[in-house]
Amino acid sequence: MATEKSAVFIIFGGSGDLAHRKLYPALYRLYQAGMLKDHFAVIGTARRPWSDEYFRETVITSLEDIDDNKEEMTAFAQHFFYQSHNVNDSEHYIALKELAAKLDDKFDAGHNRVYYMAIAPRFFGTVAEHIKSEGLKTEGGYNRLVIEKPFGRDLASATELNDSLSRVFPEDEVYRIDHYLGKKMIQEISKIRLNNPKFEEALNSKYVSNIQVTLGESLGVEDRGGYYETSGALRDMIQNHIMQIIGSIAMDKPEELSAEAVHKVKTDLFASLKVLQPEDVKTEFVRGQYDTDNLGDQKAYRDEDNVDENSNIETYVAGRIEFSDDRWNGTPFYVRSGKRMPAKSSRIDIVFNEKVADLGIKANTTVSLLIEPEDGHSILINGIDYLEANQDFIKFPEDKTYFDNAREAYESLIIDILAGDHVHFTLWDELQSTWKYIDAVREQWDAEEPDFPNYLSGTMGPEAADTLLEREGNSWVWDD
Repeated sequence: MATEKSAVFIIFGGSGDLAHRKLYPALYRLYQAGMLKDHFAVIGTARRPWSDEYFRETVITSLEDIDDNKEEMTAFAQHFFYQSHNVNDSEHYIALKELAAKLDDKFDAGHNRVYYMAIAPRFFGTVAEHIKSEGLKTEGGYNRLVIEKPFGRDLASATELNDSLSRVFPEDEVYRIDHYLGKKMIQEISKIRLNNPKFEEALNSKYVSNIQVTLGESLGVEDRGGYYETSGALRDMIQNHIMQIIGSIAMDKPEELSAEAVHKVKTDLFASLKVLQPEDVKTEFVRGQYDTDNLGDQKAYRDEDNVDENSNIETYVAGRIEFSDDRWNGTPFYVRSGKRMPAKSSRIDIVFNEKVADLGIKANTTVSLLIEPEDGHSILINGIDYLEANQDFIKFPEDKTYFDNAREAYESLIIDILAGDHVHFTLWDELQSTWKYIDAVREQWDAEEPDFPNYLSGTMGPEAADTLLEREGNSWVWDD
Protein backbone atom coordinates (compact mmCIF):
# COMPACT_ATOMS: atom_id res chain seq x y z
CA MET A 1 0.00 0.00 0.00
CA ALA A 2 1.45 3.36 -1.04
CA THR A 3 2.19 5.89 1.66
CA GLU A 4 0.31 9.11 0.93
CA LYS A 5 2.44 12.24 0.60
CA SER A 6 1.44 15.85 1.16
CA ALA A 7 2.73 18.92 -0.68
CA VAL A 8 1.80 22.00 -2.65
CA PHE A 9 3.52 21.89 -6.04
CA ILE A 10 4.24 25.24 -7.69
CA ILE A 11 5.09 24.59 -11.32
CA PHE A 12 6.67 27.56 -13.05
CA GLY A 13 5.82 27.00 -16.70
CA GLY A 14 2.66 25.11 -15.85
CA SER A 15 1.11 25.75 -19.27
CA GLY A 16 4.08 24.34 -21.16
CA ASP A 17 4.87 21.18 -23.06
CA LEU A 18 7.03 19.54 -20.38
CA ALA A 19 4.34 19.94 -17.74
CA HIS A 20 1.58 18.49 -19.91
CA ARG A 21 3.66 15.78 -21.56
CA LYS A 22 5.56 14.52 -18.53
CA LEU A 23 4.69 16.06 -15.17
CA TYR A 24 0.90 15.87 -15.12
CA PRO A 25 0.76 12.24 -16.33
CA ALA A 26 3.39 11.33 -13.70
CA LEU A 27 1.43 13.06 -10.93
CA TYR A 28 -1.74 11.32 -12.10
CA ARG A 29 -0.12 7.88 -11.88
CA LEU A 30 0.95 8.70 -8.33
CA TYR A 31 -2.64 9.76 -7.64
CA GLN A 32 -3.91 6.45 -8.98
CA ALA A 33 -1.37 4.60 -6.83
CA GLY A 34 -2.51 6.45 -3.69
CA MET A 35 0.78 8.26 -3.11
CA LEU A 36 -1.03 11.51 -3.85
CA LYS A 37 -4.63 11.58 -2.73
CA ASP A 38 -6.26 14.15 -0.46
CA HIS A 39 -3.37 16.29 0.74
CA PHE A 40 -1.81 17.82 -2.35
CA ALA A 41 -2.40 20.73 -4.67
CA VAL A 42 -0.75 21.91 -7.88
CA ILE A 43 -0.41 25.56 -8.85
CA GLY A 44 0.47 26.11 -12.48
CA THR A 45 1.98 29.47 -13.35
CA ALA A 46 2.68 31.05 -16.74
CA ARG A 47 2.06 34.29 -18.63
CA ARG A 48 -1.11 33.01 -20.29
CA PRO A 49 -4.36 34.42 -18.78
CA TRP A 50 -5.99 31.07 -18.05
CA SER A 51 -8.74 30.33 -15.54
CA ASP A 52 -8.64 27.41 -13.12
CA GLU A 53 -11.34 25.71 -15.17
CA TYR A 54 -9.47 26.00 -18.46
CA PHE A 55 -6.22 24.86 -16.84
CA ARG A 56 -7.96 21.78 -15.48
CA GLU A 57 -9.30 20.99 -18.93
CA THR A 58 -5.76 21.04 -20.34
CA VAL A 59 -4.60 18.77 -17.52
CA ILE A 60 -7.36 16.24 -18.29
CA THR A 61 -6.48 16.39 -21.99
CA SER A 62 -2.86 15.56 -21.14
CA LEU A 63 -4.05 12.34 -19.49
CA GLU A 64 -6.23 10.99 -22.28
CA ASP A 65 -3.46 8.83 -23.75
CA ILE A 66 -2.97 6.97 -20.47
CA ASP A 67 -6.53 6.63 -19.12
CA ASP A 68 -10.18 6.93 -20.11
CA ASN A 69 -11.63 7.18 -16.60
CA LYS A 70 -13.17 10.66 -16.86
CA GLU A 71 -14.47 10.60 -13.31
CA GLU A 72 -11.05 9.87 -11.79
CA MET A 73 -9.27 12.34 -14.06
CA THR A 74 -11.77 15.05 -13.15
CA ALA A 75 -11.33 14.37 -9.43
CA PHE A 76 -7.55 14.58 -9.87
CA ALA A 77 -7.84 17.88 -11.77
CA GLN A 78 -9.75 19.47 -8.89
CA HIS A 79 -6.40 19.68 -7.10
CA PHE A 80 -5.06 22.01 -9.84
CA PHE A 81 -5.13 25.80 -9.74
CA TYR A 82 -3.75 28.43 -12.08
CA GLN A 83 -2.15 31.81 -11.64
CA SER A 84 -1.11 34.06 -14.47
CA HIS A 85 2.44 35.04 -13.64
CA ASN A 86 5.18 37.44 -14.69
CA VAL A 87 8.49 36.16 -13.34
CA ASN A 88 9.74 39.73 -12.86
CA ASP A 89 6.69 41.06 -10.97
CA SER A 90 6.99 40.97 -7.17
CA GLU A 91 3.21 41.37 -6.77
CA HIS A 92 2.66 38.11 -8.60
CA TYR A 93 4.87 36.25 -6.11
CA ILE A 94 2.94 37.75 -3.21
CA ALA A 95 -0.29 36.51 -4.80
CA LEU A 96 1.34 33.14 -5.37
CA LYS A 97 2.39 32.96 -1.72
CA GLU A 98 -1.16 33.73 -0.59
CA LEU A 99 -2.67 31.13 -2.93
CA ALA A 100 -0.19 28.47 -1.78
CA ALA A 101 -0.99 29.20 1.88
CA LYS A 102 -4.72 29.01 1.16
CA LEU A 103 -4.34 25.66 -0.61
CA ASP A 104 -2.05 24.38 2.13
CA ASP A 105 -4.88 24.96 4.61
CA LYS A 106 -7.55 23.57 2.29
CA PHE A 107 -5.70 20.33 1.55
CA ASP A 108 -3.77 20.05 4.82
CA ALA A 109 -0.49 19.82 2.90
CA GLY A 110 1.81 20.17 5.91
CA HIS A 111 3.52 23.39 4.74
CA ASN A 112 5.50 21.31 2.24
CA ARG A 113 6.48 23.04 -1.00
CA VAL A 114 7.89 21.69 -4.26
CA TYR A 115 9.01 24.50 -6.60
CA TYR A 116 9.36 23.03 -10.09
CA MET A 117 11.25 25.05 -12.73
CA ALA A 118 9.64 23.91 -16.00
CA ILE A 119 10.79 27.15 -17.62
CA ALA A 120 13.80 28.41 -19.55
CA PRO A 121 16.99 28.33 -17.44
CA ARG A 122 17.52 32.08 -17.90
CA PHE A 123 14.61 32.59 -15.49
CA PHE A 124 15.83 30.23 -12.75
CA GLY A 125 17.80 32.84 -10.84
CA THR A 126 15.06 35.47 -11.11
CA VAL A 127 12.41 33.11 -9.78
CA ALA A 128 14.65 31.92 -6.94
CA GLU A 129 15.44 35.49 -5.84
CA HIS A 130 11.74 36.37 -5.75
CA ILE A 131 10.95 33.22 -3.80
CA LYS A 132 13.39 34.55 -1.22
CA SER A 133 12.49 38.25 -1.28
CA GLU A 134 8.73 37.66 -1.19
CA GLY A 135 9.03 34.99 1.49
CA LEU A 136 7.50 32.01 -0.31
CA LYS A 137 9.59 29.44 1.56
CA THR A 138 7.68 27.96 4.47
CA GLU A 139 8.51 26.95 8.00
CA GLY A 140 7.24 23.77 9.58
CA GLY A 141 7.50 21.80 6.33
CA TYR A 142 10.08 21.23 3.61
CA ASN A 143 11.05 23.39 0.62
CA ARG A 144 12.42 21.58 -2.46
CA LEU A 145 13.54 23.13 -5.73
CA VAL A 146 13.43 21.00 -8.89
CA ILE A 147 15.60 22.03 -11.84
CA GLU A 148 15.35 20.76 -15.41
CA LYS A 149 18.35 20.71 -17.74
CA PRO A 150 20.10 22.40 -19.44
CA PHE A 151 21.96 23.45 -16.31
CA GLY A 152 24.20 26.01 -17.99
CA ARG A 153 26.02 26.00 -21.32
CA ASP A 154 29.51 25.63 -19.86
CA LEU A 155 31.22 25.64 -16.48
CA ALA A 156 31.13 29.44 -16.18
CA SER A 157 27.39 29.78 -16.87
CA ALA A 158 26.57 26.71 -14.76
CA THR A 159 28.53 28.22 -11.85
CA GLU A 160 26.71 31.53 -12.20
CA LEU A 161 23.37 29.73 -12.29
CA ASN A 162 24.24 27.56 -9.31
CA ASP A 163 25.37 30.59 -7.30
CA SER A 164 22.06 32.34 -7.98
CA LEU A 165 20.11 29.33 -6.72
CA SER A 166 22.30 28.53 -3.73
CA ARG A 167 21.66 31.97 -2.27
CA VAL A 168 18.07 30.80 -1.73
CA PHE A 169 18.19 27.00 -1.68
CA PRO A 170 21.03 25.03 -0.05
CA GLU A 171 22.28 22.00 -1.94
CA ASP A 172 20.17 19.58 0.10
CA GLU A 173 17.01 21.34 -1.12
CA VAL A 174 17.95 21.26 -4.83
CA TYR A 175 16.91 18.37 -7.12
CA ARG A 176 18.55 18.51 -10.57
CA ILE A 177 16.58 16.18 -12.80
CA ASP A 178 18.27 13.90 -15.29
CA HIS A 179 15.44 11.71 -16.50
CA TYR A 180 17.81 8.88 -17.45
CA LEU A 181 18.48 8.44 -13.73
CA GLY A 182 14.77 7.74 -13.35
CA LYS A 183 14.82 4.83 -15.81
CA LYS A 184 14.40 1.42 -14.24
CA MET A 185 17.52 -0.25 -15.62
CA ILE A 186 19.76 2.63 -14.53
CA GLN A 187 18.27 2.55 -11.05
CA GLU A 188 18.84 -1.21 -10.86
CA ILE A 189 22.56 -1.08 -11.69
CA SER A 190 23.58 -0.64 -8.05
CA LYS A 191 21.45 -3.67 -7.09
CA ILE A 192 22.86 -5.72 -9.98
CA ARG A 193 26.38 -4.98 -8.75
CA LEU A 194 25.48 -5.63 -5.11
CA ASN A 195 23.72 -8.93 -5.83
CA ASN A 196 26.42 -10.30 -8.15
CA PRO A 197 29.81 -10.26 -6.34
CA LYS A 198 31.72 -11.86 -9.22
CA PHE A 199 30.38 -9.30 -11.69
CA GLU A 200 31.32 -6.51 -9.28
CA GLU A 201 34.81 -7.96 -8.82
CA ALA A 202 35.32 -7.95 -12.59
CA LEU A 203 34.39 -4.28 -13.00
CA ASN A 204 37.85 -2.75 -13.19
CA SER A 205 40.73 -2.15 -15.58
CA LYS A 206 42.30 -5.55 -14.92
CA TYR A 207 39.36 -7.43 -16.43
CA VAL A 208 37.55 -4.90 -18.64
CA SER A 209 38.74 -4.21 -22.17
CA ASN A 210 36.36 -1.29 -22.67
CA ILE A 211 32.93 0.00 -21.74
CA GLN A 212 30.53 1.49 -24.28
CA VAL A 213 27.54 3.73 -23.67
CA THR A 214 25.19 4.40 -26.56
CA LEU A 215 22.14 6.66 -26.62
CA GLY A 216 20.87 6.36 -30.17
CA GLU A 217 17.74 7.99 -31.56
CA SER A 218 15.98 7.25 -34.84
CA LEU A 219 14.22 10.63 -34.94
CA GLY A 220 15.71 13.93 -36.04
CA VAL A 221 15.35 17.15 -34.08
CA GLU A 222 11.66 17.34 -35.03
CA ASP A 223 10.26 20.62 -33.58
CA ARG A 224 13.30 21.27 -31.37
CA GLY A 225 15.51 22.86 -34.01
CA GLY A 226 15.63 26.19 -32.20
CA TYR A 227 16.73 24.54 -28.97
CA TYR A 228 19.24 22.29 -30.68
CA GLU A 229 20.90 25.23 -32.39
CA THR A 230 21.87 26.51 -28.93
CA SER A 231 22.81 23.10 -27.53
CA GLY A 232 23.99 20.33 -29.83
CA ALA A 233 24.50 16.69 -28.94
CA LEU A 234 27.61 17.31 -26.82
CA ARG A 235 25.80 19.51 -24.31
CA ASP A 236 22.39 17.89 -24.73
CA MET A 237 23.42 14.26 -24.24
CA ILE A 238 27.06 13.70 -23.30
CA GLN A 239 27.57 16.21 -20.48
CA ASN A 240 24.60 14.99 -18.47
CA HIS A 241 22.87 11.76 -19.51
CA ILE A 242 25.89 9.76 -20.66
CA MET A 243 28.18 10.98 -17.89
CA GLN A 244 25.59 10.01 -15.26
CA ILE A 245 25.14 6.57 -16.83
CA ILE A 246 28.91 6.08 -16.74
CA GLY A 247 28.84 7.12 -13.10
CA SER A 248 26.34 4.40 -12.27
CA ILE A 249 28.41 1.58 -13.79
CA ALA A 250 31.94 2.87 -13.08
CA MET A 251 31.75 4.35 -9.59
CA ASP A 252 33.45 2.52 -6.74
CA LYS A 253 31.21 0.39 -4.58
CA PRO A 254 29.58 2.75 -2.07
CA GLU A 255 29.63 1.87 1.61
CA GLU A 256 25.83 1.78 1.45
CA LEU A 257 23.11 2.63 -1.07
CA SER A 258 22.37 5.99 0.54
CA ALA A 259 22.41 9.24 -1.42
CA GLU A 260 25.41 10.52 0.54
CA ALA A 261 27.47 7.37 -0.03
CA VAL A 262 26.56 7.02 -3.71
CA HIS A 263 27.31 10.66 -4.51
CA LYS A 264 30.65 10.49 -2.71
CA VAL A 265 31.95 7.76 -5.00
CA LYS A 266 30.41 9.40 -8.07
CA THR A 267 32.01 12.72 -7.23
CA ASP A 268 35.38 11.02 -6.78
CA LEU A 269 35.00 9.27 -10.14
CA PHE A 270 34.18 12.44 -12.08
CA ALA A 271 37.00 14.31 -10.34
CA SER A 272 39.38 11.77 -11.94
CA LEU A 273 38.28 12.50 -15.51
CA LYS A 274 41.36 12.98 -17.70
CA VAL A 275 40.66 16.41 -19.19
CA LEU A 276 41.69 16.57 -22.82
CA GLN A 277 44.24 18.92 -24.34
CA PRO A 278 43.29 20.59 -27.65
CA GLU A 279 45.35 18.12 -29.70
CA ASP A 280 43.66 15.21 -27.86
CA VAL A 281 40.17 16.34 -28.86
CA LYS A 282 41.05 15.78 -32.52
CA THR A 283 41.83 12.12 -31.89
CA GLU A 284 39.48 11.30 -29.02
CA PHE A 285 36.20 12.86 -30.18
CA VAL A 286 34.15 12.73 -33.37
CA ARG A 287 31.22 14.96 -34.27
CA GLY A 288 28.63 14.59 -36.99
CA GLN A 289 25.54 16.16 -38.50
CA TYR A 290 22.88 14.19 -40.34
CA ASP A 291 22.14 14.58 -43.99
CA THR A 292 19.09 13.30 -45.84
CA ASP A 293 18.88 9.56 -46.50
CA ASN A 294 19.78 7.75 -49.73
CA LEU A 295 16.27 8.25 -51.08
CA GLY A 296 16.02 11.90 -50.12
CA ASP A 297 12.94 11.17 -47.99
CA GLN A 298 14.35 12.58 -44.76
CA LYS A 299 15.24 16.20 -44.12
CA ALA A 300 18.88 17.04 -43.55
CA TYR A 301 19.49 18.82 -40.25
CA ARG A 302 20.20 22.09 -42.06
CA ASP A 303 16.76 21.85 -43.69
CA GLU A 304 14.88 21.44 -40.41
CA ASP A 305 12.67 24.23 -39.08
CA ASN A 306 14.47 26.92 -37.05
CA VAL A 307 17.90 25.63 -38.10
CA ASP A 308 20.53 27.78 -39.81
CA GLU A 309 21.10 26.62 -43.39
CA ASN A 310 24.85 26.69 -42.71
CA SER A 311 24.65 25.32 -39.17
CA ASN A 312 27.72 23.70 -37.66
CA ILE A 313 25.83 22.24 -34.70
CA GLU A 314 26.51 18.55 -34.16
CA THR A 315 23.68 16.01 -34.03
CA TYR A 316 26.08 13.14 -33.31
CA VAL A 317 29.01 12.71 -30.94
CA ALA A 318 31.34 9.80 -30.33
CA GLY A 319 34.22 9.94 -27.91
CA ARG A 320 36.82 8.10 -25.90
CA ILE A 321 36.83 8.97 -22.20
CA GLU A 322 39.38 7.94 -19.59
CA PHE A 323 39.62 8.17 -15.82
CA SER A 324 42.80 8.39 -13.77
CA ASP A 325 41.51 6.63 -10.66
CA ASP A 326 42.98 3.31 -9.52
CA ARG A 327 39.96 1.32 -10.64
CA TRP A 328 39.79 2.46 -14.27
CA ASN A 329 43.13 3.98 -15.24
CA GLY A 330 43.90 2.92 -18.82
CA THR A 331 40.42 1.58 -19.66
CA PRO A 332 38.64 3.41 -22.49
CA PHE A 333 34.99 4.39 -22.09
CA TYR A 334 33.55 4.81 -25.57
CA VAL A 335 30.45 6.98 -25.74
CA ARG A 336 28.16 8.01 -28.56
CA SER A 337 24.84 9.68 -29.05
CA GLY A 338 23.20 10.61 -32.30
CA LYS A 339 19.98 11.48 -34.03
CA ARG A 340 18.68 9.72 -37.13
CA MET A 341 20.43 6.48 -36.32
CA PRO A 342 18.82 3.24 -37.56
CA ALA A 343 16.86 2.61 -34.36
CA LYS A 344 16.27 3.94 -30.88
CA SER A 345 18.63 2.19 -28.51
CA SER A 346 20.03 3.12 -25.11
CA ARG A 347 22.52 0.62 -23.74
CA ILE A 348 25.67 -0.07 -21.77
CA ASP A 349 28.05 -2.67 -23.22
CA ILE A 350 30.80 -3.99 -20.93
CA VAL A 351 33.48 -5.83 -22.90
CA PHE A 352 35.66 -8.04 -20.71
CA ASN A 353 39.13 -9.25 -21.71
CA GLU A 354 40.71 -12.70 -21.57
CA LYS A 355 41.92 -12.25 -17.97
CA VAL A 356 38.35 -12.43 -16.72
CA ALA A 357 38.64 -16.20 -17.12
CA ASP A 358 40.62 -16.11 -13.84
CA LEU A 359 37.32 -15.29 -12.13
CA GLY A 360 35.49 -18.17 -13.78
CA ILE A 361 33.88 -15.96 -16.43
CA LYS A 362 34.30 -16.91 -20.07
CA ALA A 363 37.12 -14.92 -21.68
CA ASN A 364 36.11 -11.92 -23.79
CA THR A 365 32.53 -11.99 -22.54
CA THR A 366 30.36 -8.96 -23.27
CA VAL A 367 27.57 -7.97 -20.87
CA SER A 368 24.96 -5.59 -22.28
CA LEU A 369 22.48 -3.69 -20.12
CA LEU A 370 19.62 -2.57 -22.36
CA ILE A 371 17.89 0.58 -21.14
CA GLU A 372 15.61 1.40 -24.08
CA PRO A 373 13.45 0.93 -26.10
CA GLU A 374 10.62 0.05 -23.74
CA ASP A 375 10.57 -3.59 -24.79
CA GLY A 376 14.36 -3.81 -24.48
CA HIS A 377 14.75 -3.90 -20.71
CA SER A 378 17.04 -6.87 -20.37
CA ILE A 379 20.57 -8.09 -19.80
CA LEU A 380 22.45 -9.83 -22.60
CA ILE A 381 25.57 -11.95 -22.35
CA ASN A 382 27.34 -12.13 -25.69
CA GLY A 383 24.12 -11.03 -27.36
CA ILE A 384 21.97 -13.72 -25.70
CA ASP A 385 19.45 -13.14 -22.92
CA TYR A 386 21.30 -13.81 -19.69
CA LEU A 387 18.72 -16.41 -18.57
CA GLU A 388 19.63 -18.48 -21.63
CA ALA A 389 23.36 -17.76 -21.68
CA ASN A 390 24.19 -20.42 -19.07
CA GLN A 391 26.68 -18.28 -17.15
CA ASP A 392 26.19 -17.91 -13.43
CA PHE A 393 28.20 -14.77 -12.64
CA ILE A 394 25.16 -12.52 -13.09
CA LYS A 395 21.68 -13.50 -11.89
CA PHE A 396 19.46 -10.47 -11.67
CA PRO A 397 16.58 -10.17 -12.10
CA GLU A 398 15.41 -13.75 -12.44
CA ASP A 399 11.87 -12.86 -13.46
CA LYS A 400 11.69 -11.75 -17.11
CA THR A 401 8.55 -9.74 -16.33
CA TYR A 402 10.44 -7.71 -13.72
CA PHE A 403 10.52 -4.57 -15.87
CA ASP A 404 7.03 -4.88 -17.35
CA ASN A 405 5.37 -2.59 -14.82
CA ALA A 406 8.32 -0.28 -14.20
CA ARG A 407 7.42 3.26 -13.29
CA GLU A 408 7.94 5.95 -15.92
CA ALA A 409 11.10 7.97 -15.22
CA TYR A 410 9.38 11.19 -14.10
CA GLU A 411 7.02 9.28 -11.87
CA SER A 412 9.94 7.57 -10.16
CA LEU A 413 11.86 10.83 -9.73
CA ILE A 414 8.87 12.68 -8.27
CA ILE A 415 8.54 9.88 -5.70
CA ASP A 416 12.15 10.53 -4.71
CA ILE A 417 11.55 14.28 -4.48
CA LEU A 418 8.58 13.75 -2.17
CA ALA A 419 10.66 11.36 -0.08
CA GLY A 420 13.62 13.75 0.08
CA ASP A 421 15.93 11.16 -1.54
CA HIS A 422 18.77 12.64 -3.65
CA VAL A 423 20.29 9.36 -4.81
CA HIS A 424 18.96 9.64 -8.39
CA PHE A 425 19.70 13.31 -8.88
CA THR A 426 22.82 15.21 -9.89
CA LEU A 427 24.92 17.13 -7.40
CA TRP A 428 26.81 20.34 -8.13
CA ASP A 429 30.22 18.80 -7.42
CA GLU A 430 29.60 16.22 -10.15
CA LEU A 431 28.45 18.87 -12.61
CA GLN A 432 31.57 20.96 -12.10
CA SER A 433 33.79 18.06 -13.16
CA THR A 434 31.72 17.03 -16.16
CA TRP A 435 31.39 20.62 -17.41
CA LYS A 436 35.15 21.14 -17.13
CA TYR A 437 35.65 18.05 -19.26
CA ILE A 438 33.06 18.97 -21.88
CA ASP A 439 34.30 22.57 -22.10
CA ALA A 440 37.67 21.32 -23.34
CA VAL A 441 35.96 19.52 -26.22
CA ARG A 442 33.60 22.37 -27.03
CA GLU A 443 36.34 25.02 -27.05
CA GLN A 444 38.42 23.05 -29.55
CA TRP A 445 35.43 22.36 -31.78
CA ASP A 446 34.45 26.03 -31.78
CA ALA A 447 37.92 26.85 -33.10
CA GLU A 448 37.55 24.53 -36.09
CA GLU A 449 35.26 24.35 -39.11
CA PRO A 450 33.59 20.92 -39.41
CA ASP A 451 32.83 19.20 -42.70
CA PHE A 452 29.06 18.90 -42.32
CA PRO A 453 26.81 17.09 -43.08
CA ASN A 454 28.84 13.89 -42.78
CA TYR A 455 26.44 10.99 -42.22
CA LEU A 456 23.24 9.86 -43.89
CA SER A 457 19.98 9.60 -41.98
CA GLY A 458 19.33 6.01 -40.97
CA THR A 459 23.00 5.07 -40.58
CA MET A 460 25.24 4.52 -37.57
CA GLY A 461 26.95 7.89 -37.87
CA PRO A 462 30.25 9.12 -39.37
CA GLU A 463 32.84 6.52 -40.38
CA ALA A 464 35.32 8.23 -38.05
CA ALA A 465 33.29 6.91 -35.09
CA ASP A 466 34.24 3.35 -36.09
CA THR A 467 37.87 4.32 -36.59
CA LEU A 468 37.92 5.72 -33.06
CA LEU A 469 37.62 2.16 -31.73
CA GLU A 470 39.36 0.27 -34.51
CA ARG A 471 42.71 1.91 -33.90
CA GLU A 472 42.79 0.10 -30.52
CA GLY A 473 41.51 -3.17 -31.97
CA ASN A 474 37.95 -2.61 -30.70
CA SER A 475 34.54 -2.22 -32.34
CA TRP A 476 31.09 -1.07 -31.37
CA VAL A 477 28.99 -3.88 -29.88
CA TRP A 478 25.76 -2.40 -31.24
CA ASP A 479 26.20 -1.96 -34.98
CA ASP A 480 22.58 -2.52 -36.06
